[in-house]
Amino acid sequence: MTPSKQPARKPRAKTYLFSFGFFNKDREYVLENLALLLSSGMDVLAAFQAIKQDVRSAKMQQLISQVETKISAGSSLWRALEETKLLPGYMLSLLKIGEASGRLSKNLKVMVLQQQKDREFRSKIRSAMLYPSVVFGLTAIIGLGVSWFILPRLAEVFNQLHQDLPLLTTVFIDLGIFLKAYGYVVVPSLIFIVLLVWYVLFANAKTKHLGQEFLFHFPGIKKLIQEVEISRFGFILGTLLESGLPVVEAINSLQQTSSLKAYQRFYTYLQKSIEQGNSFHASFSNYPKSRKLIPIPFQQLIVSGEQSGNLAAALIYVGKTFDEKVETSSKNLAVILEPILLVVVWLGVIAVAVAVILPIYNMLGNINP
Repeated sequence: MTPSKQPARKPRAKTYLFSFGFFNKDREYVLENLALLLSSGMDVLAAFQAIKQDVRSAKMQQLISQVETKISAGSSLWRALEETKLLPGYMLSLLKIGEASGRLSKNLKVMVLQQQKDREFRSKIRSAMLYPSVVFGLTAIIGLGVSWFILPRLAEVFNQLHQDLPLLTTVFIDLGIFLKAYGYVVVPSLIFIVLLVWYVLFANAKTKHLGQEFLFHFPGIKKLIQEVEISRFGFILGTLLESGLPVVEAINSLQQTSSLKAYQRFYTYLQKSIEQGNSFHASFSNYPKSRKLIPIPFQQLIVSGEQSGNLAAALIYVGKTFDEKVETSSKNLAVILEPILLVVVWLGVIAVAVAVILPIYNMLGNINP
């Protein structure tokens, strides 16, 4: 009896999401070369065929093949790219406008510029956070090593002295004894917990907004993140309006680029408010936290641009201004954190030194007549 043939399962289409959280160099390479080839007069399909030959990533080659198939079937470029999940919403809007208005290559260059800005923004934030992370990490490793391997031996020495120990010394010795007995369980558990917390707060796409909210409450880091967000707000919204996209659609595209809940809520409100016929001035005034998200002078600049008919230019100016502020703040943050971290490390070293030296000093005092 021949087994009944099961209908072949249709393979599930794969999509690859390139979010602003983790920038993909292949995407930047594709867009840069696409803008270059289109500006030289080459048609879209031939440009993708040329680019695919020089792309090393198998995933990107597969995505380009999907786009080629869609375009060959008569699809527009922005629609073909939308189905691959390759680009965020505001870039798709720029492509759609570019195809309709005949300025596709120019809009592609704008997209490449924004990608470069996003990469620089993330690089600056990572650079600002790298130094404190390294210092705290090394401090934790050294402190753990001292507590695990050195303090238990000092405990044996001090126990032979048969004298009362200072509270600080007792705390350190008890910690050393505890780690000697249970360190093989405690240390891996702590490492696992730290990695898990890091993944939940900063790596997982569904929960990383919690980490962003956490960092947003630190004064120096909050300022840097805020300046990055306002720079993106001005440049993206101004570029979309300059390209001819209606204000409501432009704000909707902008909302998709932000990963901060506070700004997402603000953009959602701003979109609904303007859709109801309100101006930027009324929208800013009616939102209680608008001053914390966008400083008053720049709100006034945007309002002035709206009233004079130069809203796109005003927004792009805001983006450029805060781009310069990001550069300054990232440097200042590292300068401010360095002495604070040195003080923290110094206090830790002093605490260990006092815990070790104080009982020895007391012992010598008891020996002297």
